[in-house]
Amino acid sequence: MSKASSPSIFSELIRLGKFRLGISVVFSSIAGYLLGYQEFSWSAILLLTSGGLMVVAASNAFNQIYEVKQDALMNRTKNRPLPSGTLTMRQAYYSAIIALFIGLGLLYSINTMSAFFGGLSVLLYALIYTPLKAKTSLAVFIGAFPGAIPYMLGWVAARNDFDIETGTLFAQQFFWQFPHFWAIAWFSFDDYKRAGYNLLPSGAKNRASQIFIVVYTFCMIIVGVLPAFGITGDLTLSTQGALLVAVLGAWVLVYAFKLFKSGEDRIARKLMLSSIGYLTGMQLIYVMDRFI
Repeated sequence: MSKASSPSIFSELIRLGKFRLGISVVFSSIAGYLLGYQEFSWSAILLLTSGGLMVVAASNAFNQIYEVKQDALMNRTKNRPLPSGTLTMRQAYYSAIIALFIGLGLLYSINTMSAFFGGLSVLLYALIYTPLKAKTSLAVFIGAFPGAIPYMLGWVAARNDFDIETGTLFAQQFFWQFPHFWAIAWFSFDDYKRAGYNLLPSGAKNRASQIFIVVYTFCMIIVGVLPAFGITGDLTLSTQGALLVAVLGAWVLVYAFKLFKSGEDRIARKLMLSSIGYLTGMQLIYVMDRFI
C-alpha cells in the first residue's frame, strides 16, 4: 500500500472502536434517558452520548486486541485495523485505555451508578465474553449482559437508581440479542468455524438451534409489551403502543419461523435485519408513547 493511499491513524482508530456500531448503542441509551428523565438536561445527554461512545469504543478495541489472530482467519473481519496491519497493537492498547478512562470519567460526571454500569459492561464484554467465545456457545448468553446495559444506562443516568424500570429495560434488550446474534451466527457459521467459534445454541445449524431462536423471539416480544400491564413502575406503555411493539415483534417472529422451516442463510440475514428494525422501532415507540 502506498503512503498516499494509507489510511490515517485517526480513521483506523474510528474503525477499531466501531463508532458506527457505537452510535446505535448510544441511541439506546438516549432512548432510556428520555423515558426516565424528570428534569431534562442537555448536559446529561451530551455526557451520556460522549461517555457511552468512548466506553463502547474501548470495549470493541479490547475485543479486537484479544481476537486479532481469529479476526485474520475470517472473511468478515480480516480487514480490520489489527489483522490488516494498519494499526499496531501498541496503538490499539493505548487508545483503548484512554477511551475507557475518558468514557468512565464522563459517565461519572453524570452519577456514580452510570460509571459503574459503564465499567461493568466493559469488564463483562472484554474479560468474560470475549475469551469464552472460542470455548462455548454460552458466550452469547454472557455477552447479552453487557449488551443489554446501554438501554437501562439511560434511565440510570436520568434517575440514578436501579429498580423495576431499569430491570425491564435491561430485559428487553437482553432477550432481543438472542434472535439477533444467533441469526448472525447462522449465516456466518462457516466463517466463524474457521476461527474456532461456534455460537449457535446447540453448536450446529440444526433443528434445536432453530427452536431456540423461535422461543427467544417469543420471549423478546413478551418482555417488549410488559409495561402495558402496569407492573413496571414508572415505565409504562399504552395499549396502542403495545400493539405496535407486538406488530414489530411479529415481523421478527415471521422470519424466525421461516428460518425454522427453511434453514437458509438468506432468511437468517433477514431475521438479523428485522431484529435491528424491531429494537429501533420499539425504542422509538416507547419514547413517542411517553410524550403523545
